[in-house]
Amino acid sequence: MVHPLLFLQFFRELLVETFHISEAGADAIAYTWLVMALLLIVSLLATKGLKTVPGGLQNFMEVIVGGIENMVVETMGEHGRPYFPLIATIALFVLVSNLIGLVPGFYPPTANLNTTAACAIIVFLSTHIVGVKEHGFHYLKHFMGPIWWLAPIMFFIEVIGHLSRPISLSLRLFGNMNGHELVLMIFFGLVPFLVPLPMMVMGVLVSFIQAFVFMLLAMIYIQGSLEEAH
Repeated sequence: MVHPLLFLQFFRELLVETFHISEAGADAIAYTWLVMALLLIVSLLATKGLKTVPGGLQNFMEVIVGGIENMVVETMGEHGRPYFPLIATIALFVLVSNLIGLVPGFYPPTANLNTTAACAIIVFLSTHIVGVKEHGFHYLKHFMGPIWWLAPIMFFIEVIGHLSRPISLSLRLFGNMNGHELVLMIFFGLVPFLVPLPMMVMGVLVSFIQAFVFMLLAMIYIQGSLEEAH
């Protein structure tokens, strides 16, 4: 049986040598696939043999998924419930991608700008697809402002504001995770034992906070597209 880490290393080298992808890019892709595989395996194990009174992994996952669902409903209202699967998927992917970097020798995909930009673009596109689906042509009113004679100026300002959202989303997550990864590597290089432990604890906290912020902003953006423009 091939060890998963050996296969991961083989996949990474394949990307570098065959597709001429940079080592940083190959790390991001390889560990992104690892995160997706972990989430898929955990999902299959948690939903295998579902019980009325959950226990073990099913109970653990129901607490996490239920907590995210409650947060979505509290933030967006009942009309935001249909978008819970999207938000929960992004939140879990970002969280696991952040946490996997705390395992020695592993690389967090969210420390690569390509990964965070991909997640941010998904949120950006989803926001406007939801807005058009909900309001049709009237969705353009979100860009016109409250005063009709200021509409040309407001349209320009609103477009810039909306285009800045994926940039800020991707750079915020990338900057925090990449910065923490660099600091952790420096500490491990200087003092490889007791001193990095507080940094590991802080890393867990940062991972949860960044996943929460990304999820919260995604909910706010989609909620904004659902509202009626005035």
